Amino acid sequence: MPVAATVVILRDGVSGPEVLMIERPDRGSFAGAWVFPGGKVDPGDARRTAEETARAAAVRETREETGLRVAAEDLVLFALWDPPPDRPLRIRTWFFLVAHPGGRLALAADEAVDAVWARPADLLERHARGELRLYPPTWVTLHELAERQDAADALAVPRISGPRHYESVARTGPDGSLLLWREDAEYDAAGAAGTARHRLDVSHLPWVYTRAD
Repeated sequence: MPVAATVVILRDGVSGPEVLMIERPDRGSFAGAWVFPGGKVDPGDARRTAEETARAAAVRETREETGLRVAAEDLVLFALWDPPPDRPLRIRTWFFLVAHPGGRLALAADEAVDAVWARPADLLERHARGELRLYPPTWVTLHELAERQDAADALAVPRISGPRHYESVARTGPDGSLLLWREDAEYDAAGAAGTARHRLDVSHLPWVYTRAD
């Protein structure tokens, strides 16, 4: 399975933590979507372990796409995403958090047509109104970060609790498309017994995230 790395760059704003988002061009991967900096692992990123390789890719992609220089050792592993097995192109993606390293944004024209620093909650509200396009891993990451008080809090939580692994499957619910993860009672087979839920309803806007034991 191809591998990619994504970097969530955090800074403190007046009303809480902000993240750097870039808008992809209307062509290529994630066309027209707002995403975190990142991309596929290149052969030159290869290191001893899968995580070290992902960190090297994260550093390189951030520099190439935004001009910002982050250090591999400062990256905090936040999550690992595996897409549903029925997808034609499956890319395992490592998500890292890092504090804003400073420096001036210099966007790569072929990778980003715009950039913004924004509160996660504000980005989710804009998505709910149909004003911007997000993919589920980006949406869920923003949902998690929207609960944090500041950048330090956002970085501290995964250091304590460890990263989350999202092994996704696609299901069809009463209203349309759902993404489920292993904690959901219906993960292995729709209609399975149990009330535990860990899912994202993407059938219509606003998307609805549910996690309950």
